[in-house]
Amino acid sequence: MYQLYGHKNSGAAAIEAALELCEIPYRFIDVETSPEAAKALEKLNPLKQIPTLQKPDGGVLTESAAILIHLGLMFPKSNLLPEDVAERDQVIRGMVYIVSNCYAAIGIIDYPERWLAKADQSSRENLMAGTRQRLHWSWEVFADQFSGDLYLGDETPGALDVLAAVVTRWEGSREYLRHARPGFFAWLTRIDRHPTLAPVFARHWPS
Repeated sequence: MYQLYGHKNSGAAAIEAALELCEIPYRFIDVETSPEAAKALEKLNPLKQIPTLQKPDGGVLTESAAILIHLGLMFPKSNLLPEDVAERDQVIRGMVYIVSNCYAAIGIIDYPERWLAKADQSSRENLMAGTRQRLHWSWEVFADQFSGDLYLGDETPGALDVLAAVVTRWEGSREYLRHARPGFFAWLTRIDRHPTLAPVFARHWPS
């Protein structure tokens, strides 16, 4: 059985959603509510980053895009990755874009002191504000380049959909996109409502 290390309101939601689409058994291990789970995560992933996925054979996968690609290749009937090679290339490109430009920016906003030689309050606030602006612009670029590859409501959402639906939930990105890219915002809303994904998102972001 797959074991997914994460916690609520985290990137682990994208992997949990993907596991649901694969229709395979898995165990979600909340590292915020269990010190033992946190220690187990550190042994598997010294960076203590989530999501971390332990495979049934004991192997460990980290990095959201890599995990989603693994699941898409292992469970092709899930439609996480398209069968068509050219389409699959663009989905992988889109996931790497999100991780490199959007997910990475959120890490800077959450932990600005890691990127400053002198982390005084003014420097922290300046770095966070600038990074947030860059994050929102990066989502505009994503919307312009990748919206055509996203779920439209008449097929199964894929890996790119679940990753975009999760990572846009932070740092005001959804509200920004509501006005800056309303078409993309509408796509995200449809992904949120998919019957397989909605329960996962409700567990991570209860209303």
